[in-house]
Amino acid sequence: MTCPFRSFLHLLDDDARLRALGAARELLVPGGRLVFDVFAPGAEDIADTHGRWLEREPGIFERADWDSRARTLTLSVRGDSGATTFTLAWLSPEEWRGLLERAGFQVLGCFGWFDRRPYAGGEDTVWIVRRPP
Repeated sequence: MTCPFRSFLHLLDDDARLRALGAARELLVPGGRLVFDVFAPGAEDIADTHGRWLEREPGIFERADWDSRARTLTLSVRGDSGATTFTLAWLSPEEWRGLLERAGFQVLGCFGWFDRRPYAGGEDTVWIVRRPP
């Protein structure tokens, strides 16, 4: 099972995260795997993007308003077809590992990207976990 596009970042507290992880775990057969990606921003990314409208793709603009204390990102996106704003919340890799274990998963790997490069402290993490047999 996959949960792509950093979807778990839309869950704003540990209770919601544990409920979602528990529901995913229950959908898996024993030994089944869950793969998902998340990020924890670096200080440089926050400094470079905070409060600024940036054109990420032609005609698509994005503004990141970071709250490092609350560890939330309010992201506004606008383009020809409309605009939206949503909030994401991040955790450290250590916190994700703890939540995954609390939710009953066995961590098989935490990688630095989808090509399975080893995690070396960057912003992105790709997790592979399984429901124990």
